[in-house]
Amino acid sequence: MKNAFIDHLETPLGPMEITADDRAVLSIHFVERTQAAQPNEVTRLCKAQLTEYFAGQREQFELPLAPQGTEFQRGVWQALVEIGFGKTSTYSDIARRINNPKAVRAVGAANGKNPLTIVVPCHRIIGADGSLTGYASGVERKSWLLKHESNSLF
Repeated sequence: MKNAFIDHLETPLGPMEITADDRAVLSIHFVERTQAAQPNEVTRLCKAQLTEYFAGQREQFELPLAPQGTEFQRGVWQALVEIGFGKTSTYSDIARRINNPKAVRAVGAANGKNPLTIVVPCHRIIGADGSLTGYASGVERKSWLLKHESNSLF
């Protein structure tokens, strides 16, 4: 990846790593170890907005995003962005929203490959029975994020 920029953010859930190119955020992940930071304007903007989110001061993100994935995956990720702050949805709801109601498992797989955690809110997907289903960053983090959003002062 040419012109890759990296920044980090310490959060209540552990360190996050933000990668971007000259124009957009490419990925946001929780990490065990951070590598050397080389921030740019895009990573700084993302870091600032995530800081506001964790402080309970931001519900929506206004960032240029460029996640790498298939057309189907990008469609699922766009549908995730449309789930409101403090709300939840299910894999079957998302499958219906993208006009592919039989693609529930594929929606789950795309959800698991989301490269933009929190900003593309895959943590807002729960089981049809209301249970917390898997989350690439761990169910404990998912639970914390959902509680954080339900306790927001907005």
